Amino acid sequence: MTERSGTEDGDASSILVSLNEVRRERLDLPVAFDRRELDQILRVYGRMVAANEWRDYAIDHMSERAVFSVYRRARDMPLFQIRKEPRLARKQGLFSVVGQSGAVLKRGQDLARVLGVFDKHLKLVDA
Repeated sequence: MTERSGTEDGDASSILVSLNEVRRERLDLPVAFDRRELDQILRVYGRMVAANEWRDYAIDHMSERAVFSVYRRARDMPLFQIRKEPRLARKQGLFSVVGQSGAVLKRGQDLARVLGVFDKHLKLVDA
């Protein structure tokens, strides 16, 4: 049995689509982090809590993105946001880390590489 790519000449490459994303879009479910993604994020979070850099977090699941926000104190603005945005997966990358100012610090398809931005010692600088 041959696999067809949808064109007559067969030169176009097939596009792999995640079944979870198709189901989510069809059922209009919010975007969420899966177990492996949360494991990676919480590993970094635990390391930063142990270093006394972070003290609290929040997880938001919205229709277009999932956001893991980290805080120094619960009443503050988030220091960083780790975002999962499926609509940006092909153009800019599924995952991104956004700083307190709104600047994107790192973006990409591989969560482990994106979380690598925290391997460097990032600190909040009081102005």
